[in-house]
Amino acid sequence: MTHQTVQRQTLANLQGNLSAMAGLQAQMSSGKKITLPSDDPAGASDMLRLRGDQRAVTQHARNASDGDSWLTTVDSALGSSLAALRRARDLTLQGGNGALGATSREALAAEIEGVRDTLLGQANATYVGRTVFAGTSDAGQAFGPGYAFSGSPTALPVERRVSPNTTVRVDSDGAAVFGTGSGSVFALLDTVAATLRSGGDPTAHLAAIDSRMEAMLTEVSSVGARHAQVIAATSALQDQELTVKTQLSGIEDIDLAEVILELQMQEVAYQGALGAAGKVLQPSLLDFLR
Repeated sequence: MTHQTVQRQTLANLQGNLSAMAGLQAQMSSGKKITLPSDDPAGASDMLRLRGDQRAVTQHARNASDGDSWLTTVDSALGSSLAALRRARDLTLQGGNGALGATSREALAAEIEGVRDTLLGQANATYVGRTVFAGTSDAGQAFGPGYAFSGSPTALPVERRVSPNTTVRVDSDGAAVFGTGSGSVFALLDTVAATLRSGGDPTAHLAAIDSRMEAMLTEVSSVGARHAQVIAATSALQDQELTVKTQLSGIEDIDLAEVILELQMQEVAYQGALGAAGKVLQPSLLDFLR
């Protein structure tokens, strides 16, 4: 073995040690074990898959959060509508008192019309500029002049996907809750007010009012069930997001203590190799001519 061969082999070994140190220092500075796919092809493939899962979970969580806000708006509007309709029912019962004078009946009729306006405002409730009782309609309000419903026939339900295989409806069918046109709860209260002003018996409309209250209560139950589904999905997505982050960390994040120890060992090995190389490569032609 010639001196030049020893020299080349020694320098190659030193370069290998130095390259290993550079890799460990890069890991320490970035905190990642994989910076290029060539560092760990199998690990890089798993990382790409997990990052895809992470993006999907993030989007589903965003959808669930938006759905929660929609359903909260619907629930609030239905709660206010039920309270208003109960008040209208109480006023209708009061109007059945035959001893009431024209002034009292007019006052009750005016208050019932106020309840009607309150109900109409709740029926046209919006979330971020979109009505929550008319599906995908872009009319700006669920009920317009003549109590015409804008949500049918072309509008579709508003849904949010909260998992790869699960969508949840986050709006409410205003036609089913409030009715439409002359069959709406608003027209019904107009009729009650007119009956009071004409001196008739408004309690004849109690059954119709109760029917509308039943429709609202049915929708409240439906909204509550869907809201619970969204909340459960949100909790599951939070757990899933944590799981994906943990899996990603296990693949790409370094064990800092382990890397520091390995780097120290490489530094010692490199220093030792430098010392040995100095001894091996030290002799020159002059040393042999002496």
